[in-house]
Amino acid sequence: MRSNKSKEFFYRNALGAISKRLLRNALQLSLIVLMLCSFVLLSACAPQGESSPVSSSSPAPDKAAELSCTLYIECTTILNNMSEFNTDKLEVLPENGIVLEKCTVSFSEGESVYDVMVRELMARKIHMEATYTPIYDSAYVEGINNLYEFDCGAGSGWTYSVNGSFPNYGCSKYLLKDGDIVEWHYTCDFGSDVGCTFLPDETPAG
Repeated sequence: MRSNKSKEFFYRNALGAISKRLLRNALQLSLIVLMLCSFVLLSACAPQGESSPVSSSSPAPDKAAELSCTLYIECTTILNNMSEFNTDKLEVLPENGIVLEKCTVSFSEGESVYDVMVRELMARKIHMEATYTPIYDSAYVEGINNLYEFDCGAGSGWTYSVNGSFPNYGCSKYLLKDGDIVEWHYTCDFGSDVGCTFLPDETPAG
């Protein structure tokens, strides 16, 4: 009988020890789970992709400077020489002699007068025809708005000026600078009737 009581006492002590150990392990596991949950919640609430504050004195990002020039196309000299004008072209001759009113257009660094002409006239659906001349290694504008060279006499045709002067090389050789004023004039007398004064002889860039 005593032996049975001893065994019962032993088992009770063993079960008690095991229960305490299990309880302690369960508490430790619960604590670990709670810490993990807290970490996940804090991570989810933290601001994502937050950048460092920028000082008010920080320089603004560099922006490519916008380049622009003025473009103008006229043929008023024809109006003063109607006796020489090809009457078959009367329907394409502007009444006031202005093909394109003065306007400001944008361009990229390295573009030429010819590049801008082609783009802007195409955008406005104004006719233009040009050919490449190997001897000058440049484009030669034969006609604008269906008005061609020799339509108003032997000395007639298109010429261009930049800032009031007439370059002595083709328009595809003249590289534009910001603020340039480009004008196309129809001359009936080899340029003398449009104030043609050529720039000094120089090698064009490009």
